[in-house]
Amino acid sequence: MGDGAQMGQRESQLPPLGWLRGFEAAARLGSFTAAAQALGLSQAAVSYQIRSLEHHLGLSLFERQAHGVVLTDLGRAYLPSVQRAFDEIATATDGLFGARGETSLVIRTHPSFAALWLAPRLASFRTAYPRIQLRLYSSIWGNAVPAEEVDVEVRFGTGNWSGFEAEPIDDGPLMAVGRPGRDAAPVAELHKETLIEIMEVDDAWTVLFAAAGLPPPKREQIIRVDSALIALELVAVGVGNAIVFRSLAQPYLTANRVSDLRVPDRQARMAHYILRPLARQREKSEARLFTLWLKNELKHDHDSRAAL
Repeated sequence: MGDGAQMGQRESQLPPLGWLRGFEAAARLGSFTAAAQALGLSQAAVSYQIRSLEHHLGLSLFERQAHGVVLTDLGRAYLPSVQRAFDEIATATDGLFGARGETSLVIRTHPSFAALWLAPRLASFRTAYPRIQLRLYSSIWGNAVPAEEVDVEVRFGTGNWSGFEAEPIDDGPLMAVGRPGRDAAPVAELHKETLIEIMEVDDAWTVLFAAAGLPPPKREQIIRVDSALIALELVAVGVGNAIVFRSLAQPYLTANRVSDLRVPDRQARMAHYILRPLARQREKSEARLFTLWLKNELKHDHDSRAAL
């Protein structure tokens, strides 16, 4: 079947937008009458939209009761997807055309992710959605913005944070990097050199050496730092070697500020996560749009690495 035929088939399966709008309003307000008032329609028109949608789907979305309507189990399952779709359409429209004026998005993450991964890509988001005003905060200055005002937060860790749903978005791999222009190095050679250890992945050198049958590094060999950004700067000026996330090292590799030591990559015990507060009933539409963009960028990175 050709692309045109497949597209036509998909379109024929989609219910009309007006029916979905009536469903979303009735579900949110718990009443066909209230939905009609919100949409500027008659109660009969909203009732017709809902019946048409249910007939189209072949399923009941509401239980009609004396004092309003209640979603069925299927209706409750369907509602979040419909609301997300409307939110993303509204946000994309605002971002591209400014239909409702400027909107804002508050992002908080750690400095390494912000500087090494987000900064080189943020221009593409700004080009796509110029009406969304961005406020980017470092987690070092977490108190600079109240937690309830943060729309998107990216953290590094194990994924266990009280009060949050954590979705992994980048889980490695780790790679070893050395001074600019250095060739691939045997693990036994690295075992004798100065090593930069990032506190977030502080077992990386020990694991690498153990896999090669070597003892852990000596304490005097190690310089401990608290971020990949500092580690990469130390490597770039020739202080020592470091093991960092490949995704964070990429800007330095591209600029030939560090070199790939060609030791085996490995997965980290921890990952980057997008956090969503459990107490927040609905995610801001701009946050959904940014999260979708971020995931697509990470997928592109992963696909590009896999193709090498």
